[in-house]
Amino acid sequence: MAQEKPAELPPLEVTAKQSTKKKKAAPAKAAQPAPVSAPIEAAPATKTAPITVSGEPSIGTNTTEITSQDLERINPTDIKDVFSGQPGILVGSSIPMSQKVYVNGVEETNLAVTVDGAAQNNKVFHHNGTNLIDPSLLKAVRVDAGVAPADAGFGALAGSIAYETKDVGDLLDRDGFGGFAKTQFNTNGNVFTNNLASYGMSNGFEILGSFSFGDGDEFEAGNGETVKGTETNFLSGLGKLAYQAPTGDRFEISHERFNDDAIRPYRANAHIIGRPYEPATRPYELNRQSTVFNYSDATPQGWWDPKIVVAYSKSDVTVPLYESATDFYDVSGESDAWSGKAENKFNIGIGNVVAGVDFSKRNAKLFDVRYGNADEQSTVVGAYSQARIEPVTGTRLSFGGRADQQWFTGVNGREWEEGGLSGNISGEQDLLGRFLTAKAGYSHVWGGIPLAENFVMNPVWTYPGGPDAVVADNYTAGLVARYKGWTFEGSVFRTEIDNARVALWGEPNRSGVYGSVQAFDVETEGFEIGAGYEWRNGFLRVKYANIDATIDGKPADSYLGNYLVTPFGEMITVTGAHTFEGTGVTIRADALFAPEYDRVAAGYPPYPSYTVFNAFVEYQPDLRGYDLTFRLDVRNIFDETYAERASYGHEFVGEVTPLYEPGRSFLLSTTAKF
Repeated sequence: MAQEKPAELPPLEVTAKQSTKKKKAAPAKAAQPAPVSAPIEAAPATKTAPITVSGEPSIGTNTTEITSQDLERINPTDIKDVFSGQPGILVGSSIPMSQKVYVNGVEETNLAVTVDGAAQNNKVFHHNGTNLIDPSLLKAVRVDAGVAPADAGFGALAGSIAYETKDVGDLLDRDGFGGFAKTQFNTNGNVFTNNLASYGMSNGFEILGSFSFGDGDEFEAGNGETVKGTETNFLSGLGKLAYQAPTGDRFEISHERFNDDAIRPYRANAHIIGRPYEPATRPYELNRQSTVFNYSDATPQGWWDPKIVVAYSKSDVTVPLYESATDFYDVSGESDAWSGKAENKFNIGIGNVVAGVDFSKRNAKLFDVRYGNADEQSTVVGAYSQARIEPVTGTRLSFGGRADQQWFTGVNGREWEEGGLSGNISGEQDLLGRFLTAKAGYSHVWGGIPLAENFVMNPVWTYPGGPDAVVADNYTAGLVARYKGWTFEGSVFRTEIDNARVALWGEPNRSGVYGSVQAFDVETEGFEIGAGYEWRNGFLRVKYANIDATIDGKPADSYLGNYLVTPFGEMITVTGAHTFEGTGVTIRADALFAPEYDRVAAGYPPYPSYTVFNAFVEYQPDLRGYDLTFRLDVRNIFDETYAERASYGHEFVGEVTPLYEPGRSFLLSTTAKF
């Protein structure tokens, strides 16, 4: 029987926007909700164009854009909900603080992840999530799977994820003040969540303050059993201050923070039969914060369209480590990053060219009073350029490259200097007018030497032979057909990552020494197909993904795949919604089908199948002067007992129980805007 690998410290541990301001329209009337194809905003102003996290179009790549309209419709309570309806993006774990995002099977630390432009460095503890984000603060999310542009940032080995939080300009369309309050109650666990915000705009100045807090008990799975360690206790906040001068020069500073402090399973991403003296649960305190300064020109002209970003982000976790039933002490891991960029977009008639320089200084630290502190550091300086052009009507091209130089410092103080080049090219060709579009893309990415996870760092590592830089190649191709509200699309992809580092505290690597330089070759490949139809007040979409992942040529498993890939298989999503015009009523239903997955490592059982159905009804009454929304969500309608495919530990039957998802849950929400 497969053994769950210990997951702690020595000697026990052996495991391994759009940047320009948009013109605002008048506030939407509560009695006339927008069609589902352009759903009711989270603000009193209806946008004249969809919100994206980049001012640049996606050309020839496998891109997912989740707008504020989508988020309002989804009503997400965690990052898993944010990506619902996207079969190629899975999120493991049923507890927000231990959720990880996998794009085409690849774990998010192998992508360039930013929040409001701030590069994230959150590889703290493999039993935690890597980017703890309050979805109520989000305005939009963009995912470039596989091929990412050069200006997405350093380390886009398998693509990029860009999160963007709300601005005052998304909530007000003129000088004045406003706010909103939202209260939600989840019957499964008696969880109360509250979101409060106030904001104002006057003579070019903008200010926004928003915070959320949640409190509740452990939830029940579909089988009626309480899932231990799943209580809710979080506090998050976002503050923004901006000034836009009459000249168009715009300055903005923001600070966003999330704290989760509760009793969790001893290993927070699964229930595991551990050492006899370890309790079933223990307290976890996880904090993530991000501070960002942005400068841009809201009225660019010609070749002058600058952007400057300087940011600091940090993620840390503290847990008690047990060495006997009565002997325990606190251990902490901390990852932080300074990052910044200065770029300019040159408009050249047939498109534009973005050119700039960027940097990141990342630190990974372990604070352990018994076995010794340890830290690794990485400094990267890069220069990049990305062109997006339409040389002839119907032909769109995007191509660019990066040159990066890295200085890496190990726990023993030894330094390595590495450098590398990255390049990408993508294209789209319209066929039969805009009825049919063919697209394809390729990228080669140099990702330098990744930092080790904090909780496996060993102060006596010697890095025999030196760590190797990780590199990746990505391939994508697809077709999209559109006709009178119908959309049909299909795409194929392949990602190859070489020398993906998996540092282990004390487990020997293939050379018989400590695993500070242990690395693997990772591959994912698969395809997606989808069909959808939109009408005036609604839509229906069906999507299917089939993805395989291997590590050193063998089927991936969730243990070795920590920070690499997850077993994936097939996923099918069905989503539909409709607004009854003139009534203020919107309804939606969605379903997720996960067939059994048997392409697993030798000796492991198949991953079980599951099917989940959800629905909601929303009502906006016409109360003349009051903007109220009432909503009822029903999640997991048929009480399915299941763990998400990307959750840890499916393989270790009898020794590990993956964290089950909540059973049938009723969410009652009320939102008031003023």
